[in-house]
Amino acid sequence: MELFRKRMLALPRRYKRILQVITDVLLLWLALSMSFVVRLGFDDLSNPLLAHPWLYAAAPLVAIPIFIRFGMYRAVLRYFGNDALITIAKAVTLSALVLALVVYWYSNHETVVPRSIVFNYWWLSTVMIGGLRLIMRQYFLGDWYATKQHMPFTSRDHGLPKVAIYGAGTAGNQLIAALRLDRTMYPVAFIDDDESLRNRVISGLQVYSRKDIQRMIDETGADEILLAIPSASRSRRREILNLLEHFPLHVRSVPSVMDLASGRVKVDDIQEVDIADLLGRDSVPAQNDLLAHCITNKVVMVTGAGGSIGSELCRQIVTLKPKALLLFEHSELNLYNIQSELEQRIERDALRVQLLPFLGSVRNQKHLHDTMLLWHVNTVYHAAAYKHVPMVEHNIAEGILNNVIGTLNTAQAALQANVANFVLISTDKAVRPTNVMGSTKRLAELTLQALSKETAPALYGDSANVAQVNKTRFTMVRFGNVLGSSGSVIPLFHKQIKAGGPLTVTHPKITRYFMTIPEAAQLVIQAGSMGLGGDVFVLDMGDPVNIATLAEKMIVLSGLSVRSEQNPHGDIAIEFTGLRPGEKLYEELLIGDNVSPTQHPMIMSANEDYIGWEALKGNLSLLLDAVASEDFNRVRQLLRETVSGYSPEGEIVDWAYQRRRSDSH
Repeated sequence: MELFRKRMLALPRRYKRILQVITDVLLLWLALSMSFVVRLGFDDLSNPLLAHPWLYAAAPLVAIPIFIRFGMYRAVLRYFGNDALITIAKAVTLSALVLALVVYWYSNHETVVPRSIVFNYWWLSTVMIGGLRLIMRQYFLGDWYATKQHMPFTSRDHGLPKVAIYGAGTAGNQLIAALRLDRTMYPVAFIDDDESLRNRVISGLQVYSRKDIQRMIDETGADEILLAIPSASRSRRREILNLLEHFPLHVRSVPSVMDLASGRVKVDDIQEVDIADLLGRDSVPAQNDLLAHCITNKVVMVTGAGGSIGSELCRQIVTLKPKALLLFEHSELNLYNIQSELEQRIERDALRVQLLPFLGSVRNQKHLHDTMLLWHVNTVYHAAAYKHVPMVEHNIAEGILNNVIGTLNTAQAALQANVANFVLISTDKAVRPTNVMGSTKRLAELTLQALSKETAPALYGDSANVAQVNKTRFTMVRFGNVLGSSGSVIPLFHKQIKAGGPLTVTHPKITRYFMTIPEAAQLVIQAGSMGLGGDVFVLDMGDPVNIATLAEKMIVLSGLSVRSEQNPHGDIAIEFTGLRPGEKLYEELLIGDNVSPTQHPMIMSANEDYIGWEALKGNLSLLLDAVASEDFNRVRQLLRETVSGYSPEGEIVDWAYQRRRSDSH
């Protein structure tokens, strides 16, 4: 049977259509014969073919052209659905009505055709033609195998992974159809929170309540659960994931609400559980007026446009219909990737946005100024920065030149080009930093704070000391880690789990704030629309997450167990490697306690201390001199004096500094 099925599927399309037409003709004749049987019975039945040969000729001659016109032979049986059944009902009904007219015209007193014959012919042909197609759909889908699980004396082991579907609604049923078509997984049960569905059968699968998960595992042998609850909130999904943690099940999810709604579910699209679901914090709906304020019908520039945050900012900006979007990026590959992605989106959604990619470094102030001036930029989102803490600790000079001087150059170029809005993407590591990266980001904040207080500052590096009229509103947005960004621990954990472990965590007590990249970018755009200048906005990151606990959850939800002293035979171990250079156990979002709410519930305004512009310029000169002479002890001392709360721990680990020390010894 399996070989016959494959051969039938491999037939050319025209042969399949010919077979369908021949089968329909035979079914019409059978329905016509059975209609006489139903009307006259077997005792009074004379051979209807001999009595009414014209009727047997008329039935297919009437019906087949109508079937062709209704597209019945264009449908693919493997994807035969309710709409096709409705089409069949319409086509058969119309053909029966036309046949009734033929009977009325050509009947005579000697060969009377009972009027009920046409009615019997109609419902019998509908059942036969539609029913056969449904049977063939199940056969070509391979659902012969799915029906066996409820049949006695049949084997239920097909050698496929057994999966249960959490959610017996529309998404769950679409997923079942996709799984049965693909036949790489074997669905065995539904799980649903609705108690009224408990122990009922949907799509041939029994529905279990959330209280009966262990019984479901024992009865079906399921070793994986697929979440088909696209409309559930993150807090609800987190609650479900916490429940499933206690069972030896690999948990994965169906990715997209839109894919489910449009019926585009594919088994290949099933993915690991979104870490955002583990955090369980629901995002607050965006305020459209704040999103559009600095972007719609304006020329917008994003520095670091190919990075994690910069690229997401670009994705959201193009949907807000700017006049033009300037992508400023140092990495050629990153710039190419984000440009290609945005061009496809602009073409797909028919957006009227001019997209302009610029290769360049934020250390080149002239290039920045010329770009902003020539294109009349209205808003700049400055996301270009080095953000990896240990990497900057080992490359102190580059970190300072990129994060501090790069921000200074971009801000001064914006001021000279009369850019209206300037938004700095900052970090929670700028608060009482223990590392160079955090201190450079706080120094970048101090630079913008100082500039915003000046109505006509003399720019740093201008030997003529000419005052520039300040028409730029500088704001800063500070937040913690984003999920999936470059250097994020989450992709590393996924990679380590696939490799069989171990998962490496620096310290058992280390915690971090987390937020999804799209949510962070959306809040950055909204925060940048608020404030009067010099504002430091802080995003509500929720509660800090213990990284070791997060690692355990990821292992368990992958269907594996944690190897530890209490469970020496577990699958994957967690190893603690020790804090890296400059790394803190706990991150903070505020330097002081002076914080005030804004019009957005997820955005707060922090009233931080600042340094005057003239004093800051003097500190920057001293810092650059120390960097130029590679005097990193002096660099550390100057950062201590300038950045409030900077308290580095451990020795200087810059590669050049360590090399010189080893050579001197």
